[in-house]
Amino acid sequence: MPCYITYTNETTHHLIREALPRSPLYSGKINSTGPRYCPSIEDKVVRFADKDRHQIFLEPEGLQTKEIYCNGISTSLPEDVQWEVVHSIEGLENAMIMRPGYAVEYDYVSPLELYPSLETKKIRNLFHAGQINGTTGYEEAAAQGLMAGLNAIRRVKGEDPFVLKREEAYIGVLIDDLTTKGVDEPYRMFTSRAEFRLFLRQDNADIRLMKYAHEMDLDDGLYKECLKKKNRLFAVKKAVKEKKADEDMIQLCAKENINITKGTSLESILRRPQISDTLADELLLQVEEAHEADEVERKQIAMEIRYDGYMERELAKTKRRQQSLELAIPKDFPYEKVHGLKFEARQKLMKVRPVSIAQAARIPGVDPSDIDILLLHLASKKASA
Repeated sequence: MPCYITYTNETTHHLIREALPRSPLYSGKINSTGPRYCPSIEDKVVRFADKDRHQIFLEPEGLQTKEIYCNGISTSLPEDVQWEVVHSIEGLENAMIMRPGYAVEYDYVSPLELYPSLETKKIRNLFHAGQINGTTGYEEAAAQGLMAGLNAIRRVKGEDPFVLKREEAYIGVLIDDLTTKGVDEPYRMFTSRAEFRLFLRQDNADIRLMKYAHEMDLDDGLYKECLKKKNRLFAVKKAVKEKKADEDMIQLCAKENINITKGTSLESILRRPQISDTLADELLLQVEEAHEADEVERKQIAMEIRYDGYMERELAKTKRRQQSLELAIPKDFPYEKVHGLKFEARQKLMKVRPVSIAQAARIPGVDPSDIDILLLHLASKKASA
């Protein structure tokens, strides 16, 4: 379905600023911290006062309705103000409001009160999942529901809790962050929160996690297929490492004006940025073992070979991060001048002023990528001292 874009304007912003005392979020009726990544229009007008307009996506609610969802102007302002705000926006001058916007304030339990199994520490056999743990987002709630439900069943059966590690799944990162760092605002899962994000991909989820389905007798025979796939991928990658360029490969590359010499390793050829996906597949098929893999598997193999160097670098970064946890951070460290830090991380670091990398890593909202940037700046300051 087609969606459209419009924008707020100065008239819109004036109406909102005038009505702020009537907004529960600004009048004191609601004291919660709102979600950072989908703020209300009041928040956007106040926090980004330098912006003269904000983008709104006009999204059809469904195939059989004329209702349009205005994505970008969520609000808790009184209904009479909402009518004025909507009519001030280009394209919405004659719009009818079917249901006014509203704010919701949630109670939550500090996730520090939970075991990694999502069982509460104070009440045995009580498991929590979803926004009650201080998260926002559908996927986050579903992931916790899956794990809390599974562990409740395992408790009934007298089995040990099932906990995924950070390096195994984003669910592992999510629950570890919640139960070790806690939250001071609604939590969302981002790839930047994971130290192993190049390994946590949808194309290898089966190889990472199918073994657990098998152990719980949930795989319906798929585990055997998964093992066969794993062996196929291993065999092809091993053959690629041993394969050297021959005349056929030289001719294939020449069609795309890429010059290679006889004896060049296929692995190094596949890592060249000018090698297209189509050419990569043709080159892989020069290896006999690759004919056992399907097109999707060959694409995965080519991608993993191309990014092997980055994966090694990621492992080295993780190791360096762990070794640097006790590194001290000066009290006057200029976080505001450190380029590359996320806005959220900069805010939290300036507020807490951690004394070490270990303390900084425990701050909610400070992710492994932010720690890497801090380590780089600390190292450069040390070198220039």
